[in-house]
Amino acid sequence: MAVTDQAIAGIKQMIVSGELGPGDRLPPEKELSERLGLSRSSLREAVKALEVIRVLDVRRGDGTYVTSLEPRLLLEALSFVVDLHQDDSILEIFAVRRMLEPAATALAARTASDADIDEIAALIAELGDAPDIEALVAHDIAFHNRIAAATGNAYLASLLESLSGRTVRARVWRGITEGGSVSRTIGEHLGIVEALRRRDAELAEALMVAHVAGIEEWLRRAA
Repeated sequence: MAVTDQAIAGIKQMIVSGELGPGDRLPPEKELSERLGLSRSSLREAVKALEVIRVLDVRRGDGTYVTSLEPRLLLEALSFVVDLHQDDSILEIFAVRRMLEPAATALAARTASDADIDEIAALIAELGDAPDIEALVAHDIAFHNRIAAATGNAYLASLLESLSGRTVRARVWRGITEGGSVSRTIGEHLGIVEALRRRDAELAEALMVAHVAGIEEWLRRAA
């Protein structure tokens, strides 16, 4: 294991063990490097790496702190990677969505409150009968994110949000070039909401598979 990796592992263990928690300040550099048995330069490299992935927050002139460690914050690094590969790997992103979103929707059918489902349905009602493409795409993103949030699993919701937002261009292009995409999207969303209301997890899952796979199939034909 590289020396920097050892330093990262040491800090990680301090967090995992509970010795350091969200918002806690790390020991002074000299003290921490001696404790880990590593050079201060190796420790600095480890801190830089953990700062990039939002585990640590370096405050100049103050010290280094553990971040909130909230899922949305920690998954920002994944969003960055997805952004870099958006053009080359968009089909792979949709394939991941097709695997995860139906499972999330099935879970939401079991865990969402009636109020959660009402809010999801309200997103459709607010859209109106003849939305433009930009409004439709914004609605679609909010719709999927709200279902993921209704699972009660913050990590799953943040992961899906980071993937969903990176497919905006594909959704816009489909809306522009494919006839009937507006009515089809609204109709599919209505069906998913109805399955959620009925607490029919299997049907909700199947409808979400078809919904996400439809865009994926269009992309394959357009490629």
